Amino acid sequence: MCGIVGVLSRQNCVPILIDGLKKLEYRGYDSAGLAIQLDDSHAIERARSVGRVAELETISKGLEAHLGIAHTRWATHGVPSERNAHPHISTGQGVAVTVVHNGIIENHEDIRRQLRVDGYQFNSDTDTEVIAHLTHKHLKSGLSLLTSVQASVAQLEGAFAIALICDREPATLVAAKKGAPLLVGLGQDEYFLASDASALVSQTKMITYLEDGDTVCISPKGLAIQDAQGRVVERPVIESQLSADAVELGPYDHYMQKEIFEQPGAIAATLEMVSNASAVTPELFGTEAAAILPNVQHILILACGTSFHAASVARYWLESIAGVPTTVEIASEYRYRKSVPIPDTLVITVSQSGETADTLAALEHAKSLGMTNALSICNVPESALIRASNLRFLTRAGPEIGVASTKAFTTQLAAFFTLTMVMAKLRATMTAEQEKTLLAQLRHLPLAIQNVLSLEPEIKALAQRFASKRHALFLGRGVHFPIAQEGALKLKEISYIHAEAYAAGELKHGPLALVDADMPVVAIAPKDTLIEKLKSNLQEVKARGGELYIFADRDTRIEASEGVHVINLLDHAGHLSPILHVLPLQLLSYHVALVKGTDVDKPRNLAKSVTVE
Repeated sequence: MCGIVGVLSRQNCVPILIDGLKKLEYRGYDSAGLAIQLDDSHAIERARSVGRVAELETISKGLEAHLGIAHTRWATHGVPSERNAHPHISTGQGVAVTVVHNGIIENHEDIRRQLRVDGYQFNSDTDTEVIAHLTHKHLKSGLSLLTSVQASVAQLEGAFAIALICDREPATLVAAKKGAPLLVGLGQDEYFLASDASALVSQTKMITYLEDGDTVCISPKGLAIQDAQGRVVERPVIESQLSADAVELGPYDHYMQKEIFEQPGAIAATLEMVSNASAVTPELFGTEAAAILPNVQHILILACGTSFHAASVARYWLESIAGVPTTVEIASEYRYRKSVPIPDTLVITVSQSGETADTLAALEHAKSLGMTNALSICNVPESALIRASNLRFLTRAGPEIGVASTKAFTTQLAAFFTLTMVMAKLRATMTAEQEKTLLAQLRHLPLAIQNVLSLEPEIKALAQRFASKRHALFLGRGVHFPIAQEGALKLKEISYIHAEAYAAGELKHGPLALVDADMPVVAIAPKDTLIEKLKSNLQEVKARGGELYIFADRDTRIEASEGVHVINLLDHAGHLSPILHVLPLQLLSYHVALVKGTDVDKPRNLAKSVTVE
């Protein structure tokens, strides 16, 4: 969600702050702002705006300083407005302090009441403003900025990352983290702070990830980190593999378009260690996997949104191919109900960013129940989920900027299929010959994806007919039902057309009542054991005057006719069919959104990385 950037530099920090915010725009936001400490007077000066970072860039022209913090806000408390935009400031009695904040302060109302008793007035509706006033209260008692922040953090409940500067301490930036991502970038006698590495890639590749409970003080003396107990600690410095080119749009019109067409390369990179081998091994999932995976009797997968759909596909694979009982839970719901832990369970978390707050909390809950073996499937090697798991599989999709996930989803599916093969081999439900065949299919997958993407002109033509609709139904059977769910989600996310997905066999149990000439029905029609039953479902739609959009394998023998639009895929991928069949649904959503003129990469009300509950 919200994005944080901080800079202590030898050069003017304002352009660096603006550039960092632009790199974080993909996270979703409704307002932006920055605060700098003037070099001569050390006074704090702010600039804030509602809308895009470009507007903030315009109003901050002419500002110069070497120290500053900046923020993109996604509203949780208070409507989008300049008064609610960060940074928030507290002044009085000869001291001014300003803060940017990502997360939610759960006890802000209690703190607000006490601060009002102490004489503080509030100028915003946000929970963040209590941090500024609370820190100001400690500062005016004589504490340093660092100890004031630490004293404030001790009173805060919730998940947050914060960064603060004050006029009393020149060239000093203090930050703290609990449950929300925050990292430090190291340059030549300069330091950078950000919510993720993409904001810093143009300045440095040397990154230090803060741990929960850490506070960091950045000053001309250097970088000093203290843990939750106040002990001075050193965190590892790693070299980020993120490149500046990877987060640039290049020749594409939108990041979503770019990321759809990057999928052959993303899948090839993700499967490099698999497809180049003659056999799958547990070590693909970490050094401890060989000891853990043979003993797994049950798998629990925790995920949200698109990742939940990937997990739902994985359940079909893991049970039908590997014979492993598998449960899939919506991470945001899992820890709020009483559940029964099952012995010898492997807990799998799935997240593009690895910072999804609900998924992290669900993993901690599962561990508290005694299910301590955890596998993370994630696209960010330094993320919180990776660090919290003893097993991991990195989906090498590269940065995904568009809010609507595409290549992250298909690479998650590739990771799950690899795990399925490993578990099947360990449980002797896959023969050596079957392993060889499946590895060959994995090697062919990037080319098969490229072949599906070549159908874009046909899908673009369908989008012209589709875009005037207000509602849509998506149908799939078996392992393709979660793909129908993913297709409906994509259409909702970026075109704002209301879409729902159903297992096709459920059509006559209620949804068929909705079908008429104004309700398009999108169907996934692979050549599998359920194809004849699906055809019967499609006949039910046609008989009610519904218009069908069918994405079929080439040999399903479904013919186009009046009100029946058929696009035949060029490959039949067997078990890997879900990966191919989601691609035309991504393209359909993209082109429908283009016709409707919506903001494809930054759809309204949504954020890329959901780092608050």
